[in-house]
Amino acid sequence: MPALILFAMLIGAWQLYATYGPLDPLLLPAPSEVTQSLWDDRALLWSNLLVTAREVAVGLLVAVVLALIIAVAVHLNDWLRRAVMPLVVASQAVPFLLLAPLLAAWFGYDLLPKLFIVAIVCFFPIVVTTLDGLNSVDPQLRKLLRTFGASKWASLRFVDAPTALPAMLSGAKIAVAVAVIGAIFAEQAGSTSGLGHLLMQSIPNLETARAYAAAVVMALFSVVLFGALALAERRLTPWAARSRTPGGQRL
Repeated sequence: MPALILFAMLIGAWQLYATYGPLDPLLLPAPSEVTQSLWDDRALLWSNLLVTAREVAVGLLVAVVLALIIAVAVHLNDWLRRAVMPLVVASQAVPFLLLAPLLAAWFGYDLLPKLFIVAIVCFFPIVVTTLDGLNSVDPQLRKLLRTFGASKWASLRFVDAPTALPAMLSGAKIAVAVAVIGAIFAEQAGSTSGLGHLLMQSIPNLETARAYAAAVVMALFSVVLFGALALAERRLTPWAARSRTPGGQRL
């Protein structure tokens, strides 16, 4: 309810400013115009959403697999940690304006270059949070496993992985928030469909309401993905949910 009230207040303020403010409707359409565009262009928005959704879904899957491989490797090997982690951090500083055209020149304008960009955007928070989860295992528990002759892989399977899973899912929720942005950047660098392509086509054609409608669809899609991951977190890690008090603090 508080979120709905705040949302209604923001929409109302936007409507009043767009109607009576100094900006031209071509710069800032009113929410009523955006809503009308959502209805009138629903088929166009839906078809382009399917393209962007596929890029985000497959890119997130690639990012999760890549992040888990890197996190487990550097967790088990200190030399790899010192060698790989600086490169992982540096990968987040590469501007998309340089990377996207290069990937398009190598792989064309199909799905593959967009997957690269979404995966690069998303894998970093998953790596960092998964490593934090792996490093948070109780040392006494690892010592107990070694006492029973457990190998590193057995410890990883039965102790480290369950402990790190909530942290990994938290990183995935962070990644979801930026995955759509990565897909939009990739589409703007070169594509023939997708919400990013629709956005770039709408603004020069003075279809500002349609561009804002595309942005609304992007935001709703991100919220749905975030909610799906939050639900998966509660289903896959019930022990983490039970370890929290009603106020949200760990016991």
